[in-house]
Order: sequence, then structure tokens, then C-alpha cells
Amino acid sequence: MTHPQGPELVLDGSSLTAAQVSALARREAVATVDPDARRRVSAARAAAERVTARRLVYGHTTGVGANRTTGIPADAADRHGLRLLRSHSGGVGPLLPREQVRAMLAVRLNQVLGADQALGDGVGEALAQALATGHLPAVHALGAIGTADLTALAELGLTLAGELPWQEPESGTAWGSAPTPVALTRWDALPLMSSSALTIGQSALAATDLKRLLDRVPLVAALTLTAVRGGTEAFAASVHARRPHPGAQHTAARMRQLLTGADWSPVLVQDPFGFRCLPQVHGAALDSWSALDAVLGVELNASVENPLLDLDPDQPGREDYLHHGGFHMATLALALDQFRLALLGTVSLATARLGVVVEPSFTGGLPPFLAVAEDGSSGIMIVEYAAQSALAELRGGAQPVTLGHPVISRGVEEHASFASTGGRRLLDAVEPAALVLGCELLAAVRALRMRQLQPPSEELREFLAAAAKVLPAELEDRRLTDDIHAAAELLLSR
Repeated sequence: MTHPQGPELVLDGSSLTAAQVSALARREAVATVDPDARRRVSAARAAAERVTARRLVYGHTTGVGANRTTGIPADAADRHGLRLLRSHSGGVGPLLPREQVRAMLAVRLNQVLGADQALGDGVGEALAQALATGHLPAVHALGAIGTADLTALAELGLTLAGELPWQEPESGTAWGSAPTPVALTRWDALPLMSSSALTIGQSALAATDLKRLLDRVPLVAALTLTAVRGGTEAFAASVHARRPHPGAQHTAARMRQLLTGADWSPVLVQDPFGFRCLPQVHGAALDSWSALDAVLGVELNASVENPLLDLDPDQPGREDYLHHGGFHMATLALALDQFRLALLGTVSLATARLGVVVEPSFTGGLPPFLAVAEDGSSGIMIVEYAAQSALAELRGGAQPVTLGHPVISRGVEEHASFASTGGRRLLDAVEPAALVLGCELLAAVRALRMRQLQPPSEELREFLAAAAKVLPAELEDRRLTDDIHAAAELLLSR
């Protein structure tokens, strides 16, 4: 039994980042709860009881959805909480991978520590214990539409209550026992479900992985440009000073850095778009990622429970519940849509560069498809097919989810963001994006070997050496699946 390795992360309800969610989800860090946040959670219950004693409060003294006008008798209120969890635990489809469930737990625990609801102390404690020990609820993938992950969090609630079993940790990774059942009441059920913690957690995982991939695009592109002796004018600072989009400026500066010392004369007056438009297209992806990261920074630390307990610590007795629509994930859904579309653009340029490097007119007369010789050998011909197939997966997943428009719950809930679908689609994009770039990396390394060229900068030479370690040097026609996967894993490696 081994304790998760890595730094200790203090959850306080206000400072969690997407990268930290990924570290907690992958057991690269250990979560602890800020004592002040714990005290705030404990203090909220008394205030909630005072409010519900004087007015109707959605979900606590009434039903939910179209049942919002139905009062709940006081003697049935606690049973109503468990009924809510049971009735809403209707998730369908496959069970989620463990790291996605851990991401959900990390996000929900951090949000709970904001103390803007009346969840019992035992709920936060149990969430923290489950996150630490590796015991997880079984959560189904489908059931949310971007207005709270109701089914996933209901399954979590029933697991906390002891009605559903905890999944045991992976062999050898447990650190302690599963949480003991928590007696959930009307104060716990709706607040626990009133969050998009799963969607936010999934989005954080995908954004973390894809940022790593985006950061390596210039490395791969610079190797390809070196292999074809392309030009560098497209990356000049003066070009981008006239149109100062941050992502484009960053990409151009990165390419200048990687190509420092380039001493060749370009073959062409100007290169194909895969090189010449890299700052504009890849820069847009970087800007879209930054926009998504900013949205996630808000959502990870937001209080979205409906109704929201509004407390003024300086004026006890002035507290109230506010009914609102803060659970609607429109901002996140739009940011996810934008980033998936931008990612498609930058990855599609990799297939364009791949098409260049298999063409003899760009490679100093090397055989077509970088084959061993011009004897009919196919070389890496099939790699273009693989890259285009993976790109098609990205293209299908880039369809905006915000085009959806449901009307549910007897017409009283007439809009949804479908951010939940957008988050899953972004997770689905990680592997094909890495595979496309892996195809380009394989081709660039092969061309550089065949031309016996070395990149101009030390950083680029080091990257080439790392790639060469995982990519065999033989040129004979052979199966290339393992090579492509190895290149993709290198690009995603931490």
C-alpha cells in the first residue's frame, strides 16, 4: 500500500487550477482541506435553518423542476432528500474511467468548501477521504445536458449514503478504508447535485493534456521546416507587431527561438501554408486555450448551487437563499466549442506539413514518401492515411454542442448549454490530436536522418535526439503502428 506521491495541495474553495485538478485526478498530488474553509462549511447550516424557517426555499421545502410549487411536509423533508438522489441517479452508458471520477471529486470538494450551501460536515469529509484513499463511486458517462451533472452527482450521493458500493482502488494504491456511510438529509441532496463538477473536471483534464501538446507543436513544425529547408520570414517579429494577437506573437517568437542559427537558403520564395500560416492558426489555438483556462479558473472555484445561501459574516441574521441560474454552463460550453474548433485548425496544419515532407520537390530529391529508394517502395505512404483518419475524428468532434436546444421538465427548463457533451468531446480529442502530430514527427525525423541534417538550435537538437530514441532508424517497408504511437506518447509525456 503506497501513498500517492507528489506535492500537498490545500483546497480552500477559491484557488484551485485545472493543472492541480489533473494532478489530483492522476494521484500525482495529495489533497488536504483548509481549516478555515472547513469552519465556514460548519457555520452555514445554522444560517440555512433560519432562512427555511421563514420562507419557501426551492429543493429544501419544495420539490424540484416542475414540482417547484409542491411543498414538502417538514416530517418528510429528510426522506425527500434521499428520494431526490434515488430519482436522479439515472445515468446511462459506460462507467467513467477512474481519473475522470477523481477529477469530479476534486472539483466538487473544492466547490463545497466555498460554504454557499448547507451541506453537512460529513459530506466534505467523505469526499476528501474518498479522494485520498482511491475509493470511487461508479459513475455513468451520460445523463447531463450542461445545467448540472445531476445523474453523476446523484450516483456519488447514493454512494456516500451507503446505498451504492464504493469501487475499490486499483491494486496496491489504496491508502485507508472507504468512507463510512453519511446520513444525507434535505440539506445535502440538492446542493450536492447542483454542480457541473464532472464536466469541469473532464474539461480540466483535457485542457491540461492538450496544452502540453500545443506547446510541442512548434518543436515538431520546426523539425519539419528544417527537413525541407523552409523559410523563416513568416516568423519575423515585425510581421506580428503589425497584427499583435498574443498567440500568434508567442508562436512566432517560439519558432524564431527554435530556429536560431538557421543558415540555409530557402528553396522557395514562400512556403506552403503549413509553415507560413503556423503563427496565425496555432496562435488562435493558444488564444482559445487561454480563454478556456480562464473560464475553468472561475468554474473550479465557483459557487453555483441553486438556491445559493447568501451569508454576511458581519451581519448574522441577514442571511438568505437566492434562487438563480448560475448552474447554467453557457460560458464553459462556448469556450469548449471554440477551443475544439481551434484545435482542429492547428492539427490540420500538421497534415499539410506531412504532405510536404513526403514530396521529393521539397526534400532535396529524396524518394517519394521517404521510401528507401525509388523502386516502388511505399515508405511512409500509409502515415498520411492514418493522420487524415485521426483528423477526421477531430473534425467530427469539433461540431459545436451549443447548437442543441432542449425543452424539459414540463417546459419550465427550456435551455441548456450541453457543456457536458463539450467536455467529453474535448477529452476525446486528445488521442487523435497526438496521433496526427505523431505522424508528422515520425516523418520529420525520418527526413532529417535521410538528409543527414541537424536542427540549428540546441533545444531542437535535444528534441530530435529524444524522438530518435523512440523511433527506429531502419528505412525498409515495415509496419509503422508502433512508431506512430511511440511518437504520440512522447508528445503527451509529462
